[in-house]
Amino acid sequence: MLKTRQFRPQLEQLGERINPTSPHFISASSALGSAGELTASFKEAGLGDNVTITVELSTDANAQYTAINKGGNKPQGQPFQVPPITLTASGDFSSGKNGNVVGSLTIQPPPPPQDFLDAVKSPNWVAQLDVSYQNVTLTDMTNGVSVGLASQSGTFIVKA
Repeated sequence: MLKTRQFRPQLEQLGERINPTSPHFISASSALGSAGELTASFKEAGLGDNVTITVELSTDANAQYTAINKGGNKPQGQPFQVPPITLTASGDFSSGKNGNVVGSLTIQPPPPPQDFLDAVKSPNWVAQLDVSYQNVTLTDMTNGVSVGLASQSGTFIVKA
């Protein structure tokens, strides 16, 4: 008598293969603060409950510092240029029970060069910062989701 094999399919454990979430930024914006700092505010949804993510803000920054006297006059000579630099800030955020995160990250402007600091030690001078931020990107490093933000630039009187 011949025995026939019976086909018995088994269910495979899907575990981490099924991810019912779909991480995405609902909103994200960038703005400059009163001292030239760049702040990105965001809301990300589709994360799942009680998930911790790492979000990174990155930008290419250019800065120029100029000394100005109390009469508003600039000294002769070239302003102090900070070489272009890529700046980043990151933070960990938890989604709680609703599967979304609301947060913000801030990047300080490039610091002035030492020769500028040496030149403006007199109380008769104040520092003027001209700063610009390009290629502003907010990235959920945990899920690989990114969003580009508006470039920002401005002029500020700052403490040297």
